[in-house]
Amino acid sequence: MIQTIRVLIVDDHKHAREGMVTILSLDPHFGIVAEAQNGLEAIRLTAEWMPDLILMDINMKEMDGLEATKQIKSRFPYVKIVMVTVSDDITHLFEALKKGAHGYLLKNLNPKAWHEYLKAIIYDQAPLSRELAHRILLEFSQRETPKSSDTPLTPREQEILRWVAKGTSNRDISEKLDISEHTVKNHLKNILQKLQMGNRVQLTRYAYEQGYFHH
Repeated sequence: MIQTIRVLIVDDHKHAREGMVTILSLDPHFGIVAEAQNGLEAIRLTAEWMPDLILMDINMKEMDGLEATKQIKSRFPYVKIVMVTVSDDITHLFEALKKGAHGYLLKNLNPKAWHEYLKAIIYDQAPLSRELAHRILLEFSQRETPKSSDTPLTPREQEILRWVAKGTSNRDISEKLDISEHTVKNHLKNILQKLQMGNRVQLTRYAYEQGYFHH
């Protein structure tokens, strides 16, 4: 029995919404529960439908995707939000990630890439792109924060956190540390729970804030 991933689609262009519905309908794991034309509608429909995943356009009238992401994540921290954009303008995407988004998709990617990436997001397996990991590093390396000596993480968890913050995938971490990918996933679940965080972006910020990286 396939457990359906409930999806809310948010875009102010009807054709764009239709395109996303078409892509997701090719995979039985995804079920569209609602569509919104702007950020305000997205907030209302999230409260009504409680989706697992939101595909969010960035530029919309009334309320853009960045503000909607911020408000939705503050009220519904469980939901995964992925920005959908025509350009990989790193500035917008970085802002979205800081507001709580979990990742981003380019509208011109093929459907199979969409399916694989969104499932990886839902199951907390999608690595950060190296460029975004670098941006987060630059933002936090300008602050002098002493390394916390009272971290709740074990040495192994700290080691995994360092790799995550570099944008390394679970598979690559498992190879580097010579442990199974399943073990890496369980370590990540423990780390997220201990630090009360929801995704790799937050973990990466935590790693730099805590001084795990030095320049």
